[in-house]
Amino acid sequence: MSEAKSTIVPTSVGIETVQSNPVVHPGGRKKKASRGVNGTAIMLVGLVLLFTGWALAVKYMEIPSYILPSPAAVWNALWSGLAVSPASPLGYYLPLWGTLKNAAIGLAIGSGLGLLLGSLMAESRVIEKLLMPYAFALQSLPKVAIAPLVVIWFGFGDGSKIAISALLAFFPMLINSFTGLRAVEPERIDLMRSLSASRFETYRIVKLPNAAPYIFAGLDMAVVYALLGTIVAEFLGAQQGMGVVITQAQAVTDVAGVFAALVILGAMGILLHGIVRGLEARVVHWADRGRK
Repeated sequence: MSEAKSTIVPTSVGIETVQSNPVVHPGGRKKKASRGVNGTAIMLVGLVLLFTGWALAVKYMEIPSYILPSPAAVWNALWSGLAVSPASPLGYYLPLWGTLKNAAIGLAIGSGLGLLLGSLMAESRVIEKLLMPYAFALQSLPKVAIAPLVVIWFGFGDGSKIAISALLAFFPMLINSFTGLRAVEPERIDLMRSLSASRFETYRIVKLPNAAPYIFAGLDMAVVYALLGTIVAEFLGAQQGMGVVITQAQAVTDVAGVFAALVILGAMGILLHGIVRGLEARVVHWADRGRK
């Protein structure tokens, strides 16, 4: 918090005015930085404990490598796929790029449609009653059962990966945007009406900023679901992608290779989550101040 320091300044006509000079305390920045350092330290300690327990369990419990490989074996498999040229078909770079590309396109399509339909349903009760039951019915269907149909409709190329990715990213954005737009205080809507604002102006000025935290929460889930949908589609049939890497490693009982691919996907999930949270902190800055 910043405090205002008042000073009295005489003017040329002999009237004193009060000026407020903000005094910024560096303690807030230091606390924020210390929280970031503490969070990083806790995460690193957790990783050390995880890998230490993993290595000790494999060694002293004599777990076979085809069930649970050692961290060293996973690291060797991971390094063998990273210590190559990015253009090499033997590395992880090309498969990872293909997976991320399809997931990004699917995320853009699914989240865009979810935001659009969520906005329409929030603005119209008729559209809500017309579309909401079908949205929940679609979400309740098992995606593993839908995926083969999508592959038949869109083929074994990128189309099926993008379609399943968009399908999984659609529902979180739909529900979160709808909920956020409906959560606006009625007083704000009445104020905009008193100012003779149009419906679109009310949506743009009041409703959309109010729903922004909900929208980013839906985007945070949608980005992970989009990546998951792409991997599921690659399991069913693809020429390239991290799902293909996992399938090929399973075919030759390369469990360490499977774990290495899972480590990469987990790291990508954490990275994407961090990107969304960073965008949220910049765009929805008022909500970030409220959490401090």
